[in-house]
Order: sequence, then C-alpha cells, then structure tokens
Amino acid sequence: MRLALSFLLLFCAAPAAIAQPQVRDEDKLIMSSEGFLGAHPDLKYRLSGLQAYEERQYRFALSDFRRAARYADKPSQGMLAEMHWQGEGVPVDRATAYAWMDLAAERAYPLMLVKREGYWAALTPGERERAIEVGTGLYAEYGDEVAKPRLEAVLRKARRATTGSRVGAVGFLQIHIPTPSGFQQIDGTQYYQAKFWEPELYWRWQDQDWKEPGEGRVEVGEVMPDTGTPPEQDSDGEPR
Repeated sequence: MRLALSFLLLFCAAPAAIAQPQVRDEDKLIMSSEGFLGAHPDLKYRLSGLQAYEERQYRFALSDFRRAARYADKPSQGMLAEMHWQGEGVPVDRATAYAWMDLAAERAYPLMLVKREGYWAALTPGERERAIEVGTGLYAEYGDEVAKPRLEAVLRKARRATTGSRVGAVGFLQIHIPTPSGFQQIDGTQYYQAKFWEPELYWRWQDQDWKEPGEGRVEVGEVMPDTGTPPEQDSDGEPR
C-alpha cells in the first residue's frame, strides 16, 4: 500500500502511560482546531500537504511537506520520499527519494524502515553513492537533532502565550471550537494536556502510532477555527 494512504491517518492512541488507549472525542476536536494546528506546524503542514496531494496539487503538497519536515514530521519526510520516487511534482529522483526515506526512518518506525530497505535494494551503485551525499545535506536541515528543537520552541511559546508566568494555570480557560452543530466548549485543562505541549510526551505520543501500528487511529478532519490565543506568525504564516 502506498504511504500516502497510511499517512492520511494523522494520529492514533497516545501512550497508555499518559492517556487512555483510545483517542477521545475531545482530543479529536482539539486536534482539528485552527488554534491547535497553528501551534503544531508539523501537523498543520502535514494536513495541508495531504489535502493538496489528494487534489493532485503536487507542487503545493511538496512545499507543505517540506515545511512539516522542518518540524521533525517523519510522515511528511516519508511523503517527500514517495513523491520523488514516483516523480509526482518533481522528476523521478531515486537517490533523493532514498535520502528522504532514510531520514523518515530515523526513529526506526517499521513502515519507514521497510520502505527504506526496499528503496536501497532498487538503487544502482551510482544512485547509492549520490543518495549518501544528498542525505548528508538533508540531515543537517531536517534531522531530529535540529528539527525537534524548532517544534519544541513553538510549543513552549504557544503555551506561554496563554498561561503567562503562571505555568499550568489553565483551569479556568475555556476554548470555543465551532462544529457543524454549533460551538463546542473545551476546558483549558483538556486543550493543554501535557501530551500535546510537553515535548518529551509529545514525541512519545507520536511515536506510539508509528512504532506500534494497528492500535486504533484517528483522522483529523477540516480545520476548525477557535477562540484560543494563536501564536504569532511571520510573513509566511508560520509560527514565530
């Protein structure tokens, strides 16, 4: 099955140590909100990239996946690999495709590892040599060592914008998210759960899906604007 189909499912259950085994309806709503995605550019640009991909707007999909990849989003890095391998929006470039898939497999997600090894087996000696060269540059820009801190800075800034100096003081905060049936109110303690905002728990939450597939997944639907405080954005619309 093509990776594109697998990546349409953005998240599954969070680790049992920090959440229930199944994603709750409240979490699905939170993850679909404009404010949440504004503070999680990895998911925001993965989602917009997938939408563009499904519409065969490959140039826009490539751009959004690259943006998500800068925030350590492994599924987006895998999508970039697939698009270069298949020649979607770019000329077929199997060496570059392997370099992206090698990066996507950095955390040893089984799906990415299998794809990476399949790519490597299909490369010619010349392509393998170039893939290693290309990969060196990609790791310098998109590897976890540099990409994770980018997202972690956004998460911390977005949370501070709401809680101020009173870290964790969100108990009286109410987030209103529009739904087809009207606005739904989410308590601040739900919106600002640690798994969404504390980097270590956030990475663990993501890793659970890709390292242990089949636990149950959740699709994030259309982006719902909310009345939470969004992070500041630069001229490109990215969080500062």
